[in-house]
Amino acid sequence: MAHPRSRRVRALAVPLGLALTASLGFLPNAATAASQDTAPAAAVSTDGPLLSYVVNTTPDRATVGRVSKEIAKAGGKVVTAHQQIGVIVVHSANPRFAESIRTVQGVQSAGATRTSPLKASGTTDIGKPQKVALPKSQLKAAAAAKASGEEPLEPLQWDIPAIKADKAAKVNPGSKKVTVAVIDTGVDDTHPDLKANFSAKQSANCVGGVADTSAGSWRPYDPDNDYHGTHVAGSIAAARNGVGVAGVAPGVKISAIKVSEPETSLFFAESVVCAFVFAADHGVEVTNNSYYVDPWMFNCKDDADQAAIVDAVGRAAKYAQRKGAINVAAAGNSSFDLAAAKIADNSSPNDSTPVERTIDPKTCWDVPTQIPGTVTVAATGVHKLKSYYSNYGLGQIDVAAPGGDSRQVPELPAKHGNILSTMPGGDWAYLAGTSMASPHVAGVAALVKSAHPKASPQEIQWLLKEQADNPGCPTGDATCTGTKHVNSHFGYGIVDALDAVKK
Repeated sequence: MAHPRSRRVRALAVPLGLALTASLGFLPNAATAASQDTAPAAAVSTDGPLLSYVVNTTPDRATVGRVSKEIAKAGGKVVTAHQQIGVIVVHSANPRFAESIRTVQGVQSAGATRTSPLKASGTTDIGKPQKVALPKSQLKAAAAAKASGEEPLEPLQWDIPAIKADKAAKVNPGSKKVTVAVIDTGVDDTHPDLKANFSAKQSANCVGGVADTSAGSWRPYDPDNDYHGTHVAGSIAAARNGVGVAGVAPGVKISAIKVSEPETSLFFAESVVCAFVFAADHGVEVTNNSYYVDPWMFNCKDDADQAAIVDAVGRAAKYAQRKGAINVAAAGNSSFDLAAAKIADNSSPNDSTPVERTIDPKTCWDVPTQIPGTVTVAATGVHKLKSYYSNYGLGQIDVAAPGGDSRQVPELPAKHGNILSTMPGGDWAYLAGTSMASPHVAGVAALVKSAHPKASPQEIQWLLKEQADNPGCPTGDATCTGTKHVNSHFGYGIVDALDAVKK
């Protein structure tokens, strides 16, 4: 893409941080043939690539049951059916499966969630996260911080005082009754900064569309590469326990819902649908979504397959909202104006061969970021300027938060413009991206919920906006439009953790 490190996971890969991306492999343990009692008719072809589909129906038992029978006749195998939202996940090797099932009574939309079952092609990112290696002077600063009641590495976290999270922790660090679900690559719940706040009973592996709640299923497949979710989790709720860093809401619970494919780290619709439904049904109050649903950066509603993805994920996200969860999502790292008349997307589909296309962001949505009701987050640096990579757009960005920017360098002792947080294996490292901004907002949302336990997701979103501090458009920056109060770079402003617990 034209903008460096602009990939599907919302972490920015710069020399000091790595965003995740890769290509698709076959679904694990995917069935290759229907069972005898659901064998497709002889005329149905099953010699195409095995793909996953979402079939969206009216959400009632009779319709879901009837459509499931028709799915078998069309050469499909039902993986799971989310009856409460009318989304059925299907595997089929019939190349005309979607076309056929769309004609069935009760089916409102249907489409493939991927374009090709290709082998993994690896990442396109440069470098690795920069782990913390402290010189003696900073070790002394860390020791002094611990002695004064700060976390040992907190002096290196410019982002915590930037949103007054350090002051907020002294008023209300967040309630153990509030859980933030990290929908991501998995979380290392054994990390010393995370284990005290981790909720195993609200965690699962949703890869493939069916929730696996067995012990440890939510952990990263490969800690060396699937570190994204662990870093996100630390920004939300790393404990104030005298170890490492501090999270925005160090008193709340975090859970992990893993949705990234093994070896490829792609996030497909069926896994994300499972994650939202699981979060909703397990009492989660906030979800963090630092990714976009693969393989399309933007899903266009005039394409039947992409429209089905928007429909399925939208139903699941709305179900979570109805059950009391506020969904927070990263805006993306392409420096796109999401309010523009058109955007050039040359990275999709990312599971096969990308094509050059021009999309209209009014009808082609970044999912789940642009799903109605989702809090869309832009990234800022230490100087309260939009991070150079962050997407923006008047009417598209709700709020902003620290995401890191190597071009905005903080004063000592922090010295580093990116975001320091937890890594698998008990480490800490710097990363940058809207992936890092979103969990700051998720943490503040958790603080709002802690202070106002009866607040609805809509009320929490309103409070986030009302309490935000807007620095206004930078002088001479033509990309920033709007007013002092609401503009394209910051939305309603940079979130304020202290106001979240005091107002």
